[in-house]
Amino acid sequence: MFDSALENIQVVGPVCAVAWIVTIIFITWKPQRYFNSFLLMAAMMVTMVFIAGFFGEYSGIFLLVCFIIVCIALFMAPVLLIINGVVMIKKESVCAAHLLSLGLGIVIAIGEIASVIYVLGLAGNTRLGDVNLPILFVAATVFYFSYLVLCFVIYSLFITHRPHRNNFNYVIIHGCGLAGGERVTKLLSDRVDKAIEIYEKCKVKPVLIPSGGQGADEKISEAQAMKNYLMEKGVPEADVLLEDKSATTEENIMNSKAIIDSREGRKKTALVSSNYHVYRCLRLARKAGLKCTGVGAHVALYYWPSALIREFIAVFLTKNFLIWAMIGYLVFVSPLLYAFLVE
Repeated sequence: MFDSALENIQVVGPVCAVAWIVTIIFITWKPQRYFNSFLLMAAMMVTMVFIAGFFGEYSGIFLLVCFIIVCIALFMAPVLLIINGVVMIKKESVCAAHLLSLGLGIVIAIGEIASVIYVLGLAGNTRLGDVNLPILFVAATVFYFSYLVLCFVIYSLFITHRPHRNNFNYVIIHGCGLAGGERVTKLLSDRVDKAIEIYEKCKVKPVLIPSGGQGADEKISEAQAMKNYLMEKGVPEADVLLEDKSATTEENIMNSKAIIDSREGRKKTALVSSNYHVYRCLRLARKAGLKCTGVGAHVALYYWPSALIREFIAVFLTKNFLIWAMIGYLVFVSPLLYAFLVE
């Protein structure tokens, strides 16, 4: 057992170390790059193989158990997503955004059912071109896009929990809708509370920039509502600068950056939003030329899946992402497309 563990450290250990070093370098360099999510997944898989090496002759059993756990999780995923969709409708309201987890659950379920039918078809020696090839095509399509979503979910969680030093000069707080037209909602108060947490940990107190304009159904701007909340929590008014003109996330970042650029001194910036929203904020910050650290605030568990799916769709529909995703899809299903053509 000791010899096999030592051999594992010597052979797989360096590969595992290099995988994580490369992943961390790329994430630190450009955290908004979606490519990092594939590096992270690869590093996690190499780590699993590395851990299995310590089980010696039982390493195969360990990997088999891991595989079974993953399979169970995959088959449970659509069930949990559908349940979450029903909960979202009950707790929130019926709208397209709140139906996303329900819809994704149904789509994944269709893909998994197609996969099972394909396997059963092979077991029953069904002719590949008659039934199984179209079914496999459906299964592969659902698998590919589900994998993209999974990478996005894991990476979003990873970057919002990265350790960071609390020596910021500015903290941007992203706004969202108000309750009663003038009070912060639970979702928004969680963002502001996270900003206060950062503020209190900084030795030199940063400037807080609550960012958000006034909607048609709001009595005051989201920025003003956040400022009122900050002052209620004991933050001095002198440490708060309003950005109350923006109507979108992109405008939040651009207008806040303009405020920061107009001031002298160090400009190390934290960008605070709900944890599901941080990744897209970082992509938009890069586009705007704002160097910042993304910090995620807590979100109610039932709300998180639909919100994260909505964020993925927003990122997916950007030009570059969409092009590369479709190229990857064509490469992934090209063997099936070839099989279709030769039938």
